[in-house]
Amino acid sequence: MQLTLEFGGGLELLCESVKIHNVNVDPAEDGGDKLTMKSLLAWVRTNLIKERPEMFMKGDSVRPGVLVLVNDCDWELSGQLDTTLEEKDVVVFISTLHGG
Repeated sequence: MQLTLEFGGGLELLCESVKIHNVNVDPAEDGGDKLTMKSLLAWVRTNLIKERPEMFMKGDSVRPGVLVLVNDCDWELSGQLDTTLEEKDVVVFISTLHGG
Protein backbone atom coordinates (compact mmCIF):
# COMPACT_ATOMS: atom_id res chain seq x y z
CA MET A 1 0.00 0.00 0.00
CA GLN A 2 1.49 3.32 -1.06
CA LEU A 3 1.38 6.07 1.56
CA THR A 4 2.91 9.50 1.98
CA LEU A 5 4.29 10.18 5.45
CA GLU A 6 5.24 13.70 6.48
CA PHE A 7 7.18 14.66 9.60
CA GLY A 8 7.31 18.21 10.98
CA GLY A 9 7.92 20.31 14.06
CA GLY A 10 11.32 18.71 14.57
CA LEU A 11 10.28 15.07 14.11
CA GLU A 12 12.00 15.03 10.73
CA LEU A 13 15.32 15.09 12.63
CA LEU A 14 14.57 11.55 13.80
CA CYS A 15 14.30 10.45 10.14
CA GLU A 16 17.66 11.78 8.90
CA SER A 17 16.11 15.25 8.35
CA VAL A 18 13.81 13.98 5.58
CA LYS A 19 10.35 15.55 5.90
CA ILE A 20 8.39 13.62 3.26
CA HIS A 21 8.58 9.86 2.74
CA ASN A 22 6.74 8.02 -0.03
CA VAL A 23 6.55 4.47 1.31
CA ASN A 24 5.06 1.13 0.43
CA VAL A 25 3.75 -0.78 3.46
CA ASP A 26 2.48 -4.35 3.18
CA PRO A 27 -0.91 -4.65 4.93
CA ALA A 28 -0.29 -8.41 5.30
CA GLU A 29 2.13 -7.52 8.11
CA ASP A 30 -1.01 -6.50 10.03
CA GLY A 31 -2.44 -9.99 9.61
CA GLY A 32 -4.94 -9.12 6.89
CA ASP A 33 -5.73 -6.90 3.95
CA LYS A 34 -6.28 -3.73 6.02
CA LEU A 35 -3.56 -1.51 7.44
CA THR A 36 -4.22 0.26 10.74
CA MET A 37 -2.41 3.20 12.27
CA LYS A 38 -1.13 0.93 15.03
CA SER A 39 0.67 -1.22 12.47
CA LEU A 40 1.88 1.81 10.56
CA LEU A 41 3.45 3.27 13.70
CA ALA A 42 5.29 0.00 14.35
CA TRP A 43 6.49 0.02 10.73
CA VAL A 44 7.66 3.65 11.05
CA ARG A 45 9.58 2.86 14.24
CA THR A 46 11.34 -0.07 12.55
CA ASN A 47 11.95 1.41 9.09
CA LEU A 48 12.12 5.21 9.28
CA ILE A 49 13.13 6.36 12.76
CA LYS A 50 16.92 6.34 12.78
CA GLU A 51 17.55 7.72 16.25
CA ARG A 52 15.76 8.34 19.55
CA PRO A 53 12.48 6.49 18.83
CA GLU A 54 11.35 7.43 22.35
CA MET A 55 10.96 11.01 21.09
CA PHE A 56 8.32 9.80 18.61
CA MET A 57 6.57 6.90 20.32
CA LYS A 58 5.48 5.87 23.78
CA GLY A 59 4.33 2.25 23.92
CA ASP A 60 2.29 1.46 20.79
CA SER A 61 1.25 5.05 20.10
CA VAL A 62 2.80 8.45 19.47
CA ARG A 63 4.04 10.46 22.41
CA PRO A 64 1.80 13.12 23.91
CA GLY A 65 2.40 16.34 21.98
CA VAL A 66 2.54 14.69 18.55
CA LEU A 67 -0.35 15.73 16.31
CA VAL A 68 -1.37 13.05 13.81
CA LEU A 69 -3.36 13.92 10.70
CA VAL A 70 -4.72 11.39 8.20
CA ASN A 71 -5.67 13.16 4.98
CA ASP A 72 -5.74 16.49 6.88
CA CYS A 73 -8.12 15.10 9.53
CA ASP A 74 -7.10 14.72 13.18
CA TRP A 75 -6.77 10.99 13.85
CA GLU A 76 -8.69 11.42 17.11
CA LEU A 77 -11.80 11.82 14.95
CA SER A 78 -11.18 8.62 13.01
CA GLY A 79 -10.28 6.11 15.72
CA GLN A 80 -6.62 6.83 16.52
CA LEU A 81 -4.73 3.48 16.55
CA ASP A 82 -7.71 1.69 14.97
CA THR A 83 -7.87 4.07 12.00
CA THR A 84 -7.85 2.04 8.77
CA LEU A 85 -5.59 3.41 6.07
CA GLU A 86 -6.29 3.32 2.35
CA GLU A 87 -4.07 3.42 -0.72
CA LYS A 88 -2.39 6.83 -1.26
CA ASP A 89 -3.40 8.22 2.14
CA VAL A 90 -1.27 11.05 3.52
CA VAL A 91 -0.29 10.76 7.19
CA VAL A 92 1.29 13.77 8.87
CA PHE A 93 3.11 13.75 12.22
CA ILE A 94 3.79 17.16 13.80
CA SER A 95 5.45 17.76 17.15
CA THR A 96 3.69 20.50 19.07
CA LEU A 97 6.44 20.56 21.70
CA HIS A 98 9.42 22.82 21.15
CA GLY A 99 12.48 23.30 23.28
CA GLY A 100 13.51 26.71 24.42
